[in-house]
Amino acid sequence: MRTMVGGVATYQFGSGGASVLYLPGAGLVGLDFLNLTKLSGATHLLYDRGGTGWSAPVPLPRSALDVATELRRVAGDGKHFLVGHSMGAVYARRFAQLFPASVAGMLLLDPGHEDLFAHLPAEAAALNQRMKPDPARLPDLTAEQRAAARDAWAKILNSWPAAVRDELAGHHVEHWRTGLLEAANLESEVYDELRHGGPVPDVPVIVLSAGAGNPAWQGFGSPELIRAALDGIRELHAGIAASVTDGTHRVIDGATHNFMHIEQPDAVRDALRELIRG
Repeated sequence: MRTMVGGVATYQFGSGGASVLYLPGAGLVGLDFLNLTKLSGATHLLYDRGGTGWSAPVPLPRSALDVATELRRVAGDGKHFLVGHSMGAVYARRFAQLFPASVAGMLLLDPGHEDLFAHLPAEAAALNQRMKPDPARLPDLTAEQRAAARDAWAKILNSWPAAVRDELAGHHVEHWRTGLLEAANLESEVYDELRHGGPVPDVPVIVLSAGAGNPAWQGFGSPELIRAALDGIRELHAGIAASVTDGTHRVIDGATHNFMHIEQPDAVRDALRELIRG
């Protein structure tokens, strides 16, 4: 199942039809999107960015240029549909800036946005800072925390094949700091790369917003602030869709930021099917 391409772990499912590439959000890996590969009539390529999952270690964080160039090498020639989640959606848009001829369309799942904190209320930036931990200062998990985390991941991935679920759950418990390390330069560097990276190709784009937002916010801000932040994020998502000729924005009720594709897989697969069929 797992193939190494220049130190990058890849997983291919299906054959023929459209080529679909998946870009996980920070903290997730390729096989976390296994459930979406049930969509027939396409070749699905999951992969772990360098320094994540089962790919070779590389220093984190990385530039969006490095990530996009890596994906171009892994994807090969032809046009591809990009499915990008969160920070992976930011990388997808940077890939589209750099390699427009390689992009047939994009499905963006609760994507990050380079103008996020310029658009949201000032209190939202303070909320973001309060939520942002320093990975180096965080203590190791206790045995009890590790067991609880493994159980939680097993429940999240309960529909995955047992062997894959166990391997993934174990990986997430052992490498829980990776997502924090990878996202460390999102606001300081990666967003700026995207902001000044030029236009994306005028290809079909579907943007799905998480109707339930990010549950991690609940303990850090008032309900009013969280609602204002969610509204602002959805406005930015709508703006991404409106920036192309064939753009669509939808809010997916009951979906959270991290696990939209697991909580509402039919809505995500339907959007991908729609994107591919045109």
